[in-house]
Amino acid sequence: MKVFVIGSGPIVIGQAAEFDYAGSQACRALREEGCEVVLLNSNPATIMTDLGMADRLYIEPLNVEFCERIIARERPDALLPTLGGQTGLNLATQLADAGILEKYGVRTLGTPLSAIKMAEDRSSFRGLMREIKEPVPESWIIQTPDELQDLLDVAPYPCIIRPAYTLGGTGGGIANSREELWEIGNNGLKLSMRSQIMVERSLLGWKEVEYEVMRDSAGNCITICNMENLDPMGVHTGDSIVVAPSQTLSDVEYHMLRSASLRIIQSLGIEGGCNVQLAVNPDSFDYYVIEVNPRVSRSSALASKATGYPIARVAAKIALGKTLDEIENQVTGSTKACFEPALDYCVVKIPRWPFDKFTTGDRTLFTQMKATGEVMAIDRTFEDALMKAIRGLEVKTKDLRHTKFMGDPSEGIPPMPDDELKEMVRKPTDERLWALAEALRRDWGVDEVNRISRVDRWFLHKILGILEKEMSPSADPVSFKMVDTCAGEFESSTPYYYSTHELVGDQVAAPSHIC
Repeated sequence: MKVFVIGSGPIVIGQAAEFDYAGSQACRALREEGCEVVLLNSNPATIMTDLGMADRLYIEPLNVEFCERIIARERPDALLPTLGGQTGLNLATQLADAGILEKYGVRTLGTPLSAIKMAEDRSSFRGLMREIKEPVPESWIIQTPDELQDLLDVAPYPCIIRPAYTLGGTGGGIANSREELWEIGNNGLKLSMRSQIMVERSLLGWKEVEYEVMRDSAGNCITICNMENLDPMGVHTGDSIVVAPSQTLSDVEYHMLRSASLRIIQSLGIEGGCNVQLAVNPDSFDYYVIEVNPRVSRSSALASKATGYPIARVAAKIALGKTLDEIENQVTGSTKACFEPALDYCVVKIPRWPFDKFTTGDRTLFTQMKATGEVMAIDRTFEDALMKAIRGLEVKTKDLRHTKFMGDPSEGIPPMPDDELKEMVRKPTDERLWALAEALRRDWGVDEVNRISRVDRWFLHKILGILEKEMSPSADPVSFKMVDTCAGEFESSTPYYYSTHELVGDQVAAPSHIC
């Protein structure tokens, strides 16, 4: 079979580069199954466009015109649309709408385009959620400036604007007034491929949780990983500090949200990977479904590395018709992809922003992503993983002490006044983690910092614990623990390792891959 794969294109500020990882895995998986791969990607500076990754490589613009030329020349049997991020997904949808896929007899692999449209179209998705009795926030679907004008006086402020068919929250934002809703809303209509935005009641301050789930054509579903944002709702998940697995959910909440995620992927008919985003009331068991990515997403790359489960590889094999119980787990070599990964460690992701290069840029974080990359750290506890991740950012600050907030007498820099620090704790920025630490260092108390920031008390208590140990580093030796997808339940043939301060390690030989 000859398969046409569309890549994710250029790396753009606010969209990171995780889709290169997913696309490369997909190409390898397709070729493992004997497929001939035709790849289109406009970015030569990616692993995906390395010679040997595909049988035929086209470095051309990602648009309908060039896609049709390639299809006419190569005559592929099928198109795989869900592994090139939103760019690949949108382009596949445009090719279908233009009748090009039907004209050349190209079928789509994996998740049907009808399911993709159902998940991406804000109105259709909202209707489906109500049909399966999953709660969604009060919202309005807007497709014209006139409809937006009519909403200005009735919208509940603040409100969230979410354009359809965009990546990284492009065109979205938080509106606190009529003027802001008009400005952001019109911009979202222009940037949306379907000229459609959803204006949604704000859930600022609620917890944000994601579930990475997988489904095959036979209806088998598993949860790969759940992830929790340290930042409350209102910050794009790509700009949030993310922890896996979730740390503050009760067992009841975890399974409630897991069941909801599996119901959603079943109702959509997804075949492959899917990312479900949910908002959880920190003071009750209420939750809302925010949105679904019916494709491999940037969170999929994080979940893959965090669990050792190759989501893009498995999704590509599912697209070819394989079921989860037929796909081998490469890490263990003895189990199948239908086994849900188990984590006996904690993973922390911190985004990396370009503000050191764009010093005059607005550091405020909201629903439109600004990060250009991220670091991920693995350790036995949240505290150790957080500190590892901070050191991995390659910024001047290597711990939770920041001169901007603490001051530096030797340099004549005074500490930040309390009123300014309070604003830095309240407002999400790339430096809020250090503002939280400084507020706790000044004995504001966990309850007060939680009231201002809405960051969960559990995380604040852990940060406070780090501050209490700032001057007494661990004397334990460093050992190495294993990432094997199964928490040691089965033997693993190709695990990788992370370092930690413990007396006993897991490695049976010198580790070659260390996080």
